Amino acid sequence: MNRIAIIGVGLIGGSIALSIKKHYPEDAFIQAYDIKESNLQLARALGVIDQGTTELHDAVAGADVVFICTPVQSVCQLLKPIMLSPALKEGAIVTDVGSTKMNVVRCAQTLSAQTKGVFIGGHPMAGSHKSGVEAATERLFENAYYVLTPVEGTENHYIERLKALLAATRAKVVEMKPDEHDRVVAAISHFPHVIASALVEHVYQYQQESEWYWRLAAGGFRDITRIASSNPKMWRDIVLSNQSFIVQQMRDWLKEMEQVLDLLDSGDGEKIEQFFRHAKEVRDGLPETKRGAIPSFYDLYVDIPDYPGVIGQVTTLLGIHKISITNIAILETREDIMGVLCLTFRHERDMEKAQKVLRDANFLVYRRD
Repeated sequence: MNRIAIIGVGLIGGSIALSIKKHYPEDAFIQAYDIKESNLQLARALGVIDQGTTELHDAVAGADVVFICTPVQSVCQLLKPIMLSPALKEGAIVTDVGSTKMNVVRCAQTLSAQTKGVFIGGHPMAGSHKSGVEAATERLFENAYYVLTPVEGTENHYIERLKALLAATRAKVVEMKPDEHDRVVAAISHFPHVIASALVEHVYQYQQESEWYWRLAAGGFRDITRIASSNPKMWRDIVLSNQSFIVQQMRDWLKEMEQVLDLLDSGDGEKIEQFFRHAKEVRDGLPETKRGAIPSFYDLYVDIPDYPGVIGQVTTLLGIHKISITNIAILETREDIMGVLCLTFRHERDMEKAQKVLRDANFLVYRRD
């Protein structure tokens, strides 16, 4: 019987627990810690965990693997009491799910000579617009990358044990060095969040002069700034934990923008076209079906006639076929897309199923290329 400790029962911790329970129905016992008894009660009621406690010592007692599933800034605070706990099992694996790794790994290394456990950093690159254990699902990590960042000298059998357990998530488990991980996610996740938020603030300043900025902000603007709606406290902590790499990204970006500004000032149409052409070629070469650091969303655009109840017909059809939608919006500005109604899905398979259902019902449905 594998005893698994989940420290922090939320979306990520709950989803890890559910995936393990489903994959090992007779061979896994989930014990959990949370500062809120109400979270533990809800997790037990939903069948996410088998046992819960507000005492950290009790949660890690006898656990084979401990998952620290808390905000990144609190991981280091929890590492010491967990890894130095007398209740920690000899050879237990302690891992986390934070989106930055260098600080956490450094914290763990200071404890390595005193602990009975082995720390292996982890980062499941999947999430959701929802939060809390009630949003947990065993499918959250399916086909997403799950990065492990073992330090040099970590015995391979510990890494393989953790990989075998994580097979339950159906994620693609890969290994990276901690600094390499943080440098890469700074570029493809953390800095884009900064850009998206800055762009929203940029246009907001113009909005003070004319309400048309917000009224016409749709389509592409909403797409590229969607991630600015993420949790502000969480992103404060992430940015601070990966500060040096994000600052370097920003400095490089400012140099790039200076070059773009010079290009526009020059009025050289051929070079401007080449700028856009190269970006298109690189963007078109990105893998379409892989899930990365920024959670993907899948949109369908539906042409609907203007009569009462038609939106209800669409949502009822999807409900009958048990298709979940993340968001629904009526588009007033749609220069670059077809369709009045935008339906957003969390999973590509849900979008594809919805497309077939709606087309079979004679709705005109489009996808953005």
